[in-house]
Amino acid sequence: MLRELCDRGPDSAAVVARARDWQHQRRVRILQGNHEEMFLSSFEDADTLRHFLRFGGKETVLSYGIDPQDYRQASVEEVQQLMQLAIPPEERAFIAGFEDMIAIGDYLFVHAGILPEQPLEEQKPRHLRWIREPFLSHAEPHGAVVVHGHTITDEPQDRGNRIGIDTGAYMSGRLTALVLEGADRRYLEAVDDGGAITAAARELAA
Repeated sequence: MLRELCDRGPDSAAVVARARDWQHQRRVRILQGNHEEMFLSSFEDADTLRHFLRFGGKETVLSYGIDPQDYRQASVEEVQQLMQLAIPPEERAFIAGFEDMIAIGDYLFVHAGILPEQPLEEQKPRHLRWIREPFLSHAEPHGAVVVHGHTITDEPQDRGNRIGIDTGAYMSGRLTALVLEGADRRYLEAVDDGGAITAAARELAA
């Protein structure tokens, strides 16, 4: 999974629970994104929590059963205490166990991208979870096709050396997946049309 599970939606707790259940049913590997990183750091770092709360973190912590009135009246430090009480350690451990990168065949899956011309074993988590440039404009091969999210575009992008599939589901209502079967590539999109969710296949755009 390239899209964040925490943040940018009304029920992150249920999404994380669904991911855990899914792993019990089949082999599922999950990448850690920048929002999961902020979520985990927010328990200890008040400045990170302030930033997190402005970008969907409020909805995230409330989804774990924190009372909205208690939240509204709380200082940042008190919100940390509410989070400690509401979100069990095993939940945080599950999220902390998400992977930084996944290499399968000719593809490398990361949340945001990689630092061009840097060996994979030397890539830093901050690049894998946060980078935009110089990754997005780099036209040379990376040694593998990098499949990533993080940077929102109106349509999925296949640039030869990278494939970006973040179509901004939290604001566009379109969640895009890349399906890889042998040498074939195709997209699937789930679309929220006024509360009715539909799924459809679509052609890869150049």
